[in-house]
Amino acid sequence: MSDPHRSQLLQSIGNAVDADALRSLRDHVNARMAAVLSELPVEQFYTELNEYYDALIRRSIALAEADLARAGMGFPPVPYAYILFGSGGRGEQTLSSDQDSGLVYDDGSSPEEAEAYRHYFAELSKQIVILLERLGFPRCEGNVLSDHPEWGMSLAQWVEQLNGWFDEPAWESVRQLLIVADGRCVYGADDLVARLRDTFNHDMLKHPVIVQRMLDNTMRHKVLIGVFGQLLKEQYGEDAGSLDMKYGAYIPMVNAIRLLAIRQDIRSTSTLKRMAELREAGILTESEAESYERAFRLFLKLRLMATEKQEMGMYANNGKLTVRKLTRDMIAELKEGLRVGQRLQRRVFKQASGRFR
Repeated sequence: MSDPHRSQLLQSIGNAVDADALRSLRDHVNARMAAVLSELPVEQFYTELNEYYDALIRRSIALAEADLARAGMGFPPVPYAYILFGSGGRGEQTLSSDQDSGLVYDDGSSPEEAEAYRHYFAELSKQIVILLERLGFPRCEGNVLSDHPEWGMSLAQWVEQLNGWFDEPAWESVRQLLIVADGRCVYGADDLVARLRDTFNHDMLKHPVIVQRMLDNTMRHKVLIGVFGQLLKEQYGEDAGSLDMKYGAYIPMVNAIRLLAIRQDIRSTSTLKRMAELREAGILTESEAESYERAFRLFLKLRLMATEKQEMGMYANNGKLTVRKLTRDMIAELKEGLRVGQRLQRRVFKQASGRFR
């Protein structure tokens, strides 16, 4: 059944005339979604929230284009795509996710054109990132942002960079490749992102050693359950006694499923969609897929229970969940979900160390 308020809000975002109007709409989105958090099924919540965020980002990009035109720089000289990475790329942003972004544009036919395009899109990316900051989306602490030269460049430069990361699979290069694997076009020429993914998968076939490097990176984050079935809580600092739901539950499953999906050339970026396609491909059995999906939905839900706050106008959340918010039944469910996460990690380790080679 259609939701008129949802449609009206999306329309208002699409018609916003400036950053102040968009900021007000972002605040309204967060208030609306926080109010229905306990009412909506978790997948529906994420679908709606990420639909609003995509709309906010697209409108910010359109406003940035208009700002450059008014400044005398014209409109985009060639097709380009704005890319979301991280939770944005997976369609799994929470109420306080930061910016993880990139940009790719068509190549110039001469050095002069290439430089003109580089200058335009560098300025456009700068304006987009600033606009999104004004909306309360913090910059990525790891600098995975379209205004960074490593994440905003022409298609040919992107292909050269991907080839270089595959040829020299150091820890940082592998981390960048895994980030790229979650990339999703949110605005512009989707075919440019598809061509990047073609390069990615072609390089995967040529560099089988990269799977082991990706496995090492993927297994870095362990689920937060001990050998005796106890929850592993934060030991120090202001979050002592809390649970790291992001890096101790959510990210380990994201990483494991992503590695399975990469090897099967599955191009969906949503973790749940990847699970479904892995099941369809026969990589996961029905029972495995059901247990992984059930555990992952729980982790998605518990991520949303971490305390949200604003810091200097930015929506913030460190992903830590106090145990006091959990009932006895929820703790039991969490422990079972974490055991499922452990089994998934062991399965991926075994499969990536053997048959994937």
